[in-house]
Amino acid sequence: MAGIVVLLFSYVLSQFYRSFLAVLAPKLGSDLDASATALSNAAAAWFIVFALMQFPIGAWLDKAGPRRTAGFLFLAGSGGGILLFALAQSPVMLIVAMGLIGMGCAPVLMATFYFFARTYSEASFATLAAVFVGLGTLGNVAGTEPLAAAVEAFGWRQVAFGLAAFTFAVGIGILAFVKDPPKAESGGEDATLFGGLADLFRIRELWFIFPMVAMGYGVAASNRGLWAGPYLNDMYGLSTAEIGRVTLYMALALAAGSLAYGPLDRLFNTRKWVVLIGNLFVLAAIAFMITADLPPVWLVTVMFVAIGFFGAGYATQMAHGKAFVPAHLTGRGVTLLNFFSIGGVGVMQAASGYVVDISTSAGGKEAGYESLFVFYGVMLVAALAIYAFSKDGRPQA
Repeated sequence: MAGIVVLLFSYVLSQFYRSFLAVLAPKLGSDLDASATALSNAAAAWFIVFALMQFPIGAWLDKAGPRRTAGFLFLAGSGGGILLFALAQSPVMLIVAMGLIGMGCAPVLMATFYFFARTYSEASFATLAAVFVGLGTLGNVAGTEPLAAAVEAFGWRQVAFGLAAFTFAVGIGILAFVKDPPKAESGGEDATLFGGLADLFRIRELWFIFPMVAMGYGVAASNRGLWAGPYLNDMYGLSTAEIGRVTLYMALALAAGSLAYGPLDRLFNTRKWVVLIGNLFVLAAIAFMITADLPPVWLVTVMFVAIGFFGAGYATQMAHGKAFVPAHLTGRGVTLLNFFSIGGVGVMQAASGYVVDISTSAGGKEAGYESLFVFYGVMLVAALAIYAFSKDGRPQA
């Protein structure tokens, strides 16, 4: 139990680091002359490095277990990365620092999923994963109004130094308390670093799930983790503290949504339709943001909360894909799915920066953000259209 608790602390930090730039963006823009593109690239670096690390992490989980895989990477990557962030003197240093933090956070959730998959029943996986994700999403809460208050009181560099000390302590805790579960028997073909990935790509059922995994979390994560702050500052003139308050509501919605999704697959005995219907509500909120003519802040906040709540089906999406993964490839299976999830966020954040900059240059800030929500909508519609043809991974036969 102590191992799960310390992994939860590391996942809280992982959630915090993937989203805290939304609050810091105005400060970093003024102090380090970081443009919207530079900040989107810094946010994207976290997700892209995180995603690319899933391939070796999958093999390491199956071979070395979660304790060493998560412990050493979190200690060196996330601890070293946030320390570099505190010392940053340019946007390039921010990008490198965010990439290192992403590398360190990359194994945390998958190490926990690996433990759940190797220890508990298939039917209970989505609920366990959703509860863990829901509690870990409280890191998003810490990265909103509390972070804004701390930055106003102490400065963003001092806050980053404090985060570095806590991150190093959690990394040491993973190595001290996490216990490895029993390994599954495996054939010889998956002994190499990338072994078994070809077998996973031969599973036709996964082809229709990958796009939804990539986009289903991407909209909520990109909106909460990057664009909410600049949008509210540029369009409504909100201060750092006010942005922190709105993003606090969004973070609470993500946590509540994760917990709400958890039991639904067993309640209705379907994963596909829980995810599909939930994301139709996300699409409705996006459509409102595209068509509404500068609505009041409270209504924008409601739409952002809706995107966070209904876009929090990550654990159910992962459970849907994992249902088709053989036991001896559990580590590589969950990390491959996570590659598409986090990689989708990274690509979306990087691309969205260019969408906003190009549209803003052509038609002003309002046009830039309207194009952002159109981009969200198009990507989500494409993913839903493919996912509609997927085979359901029911928790009970």
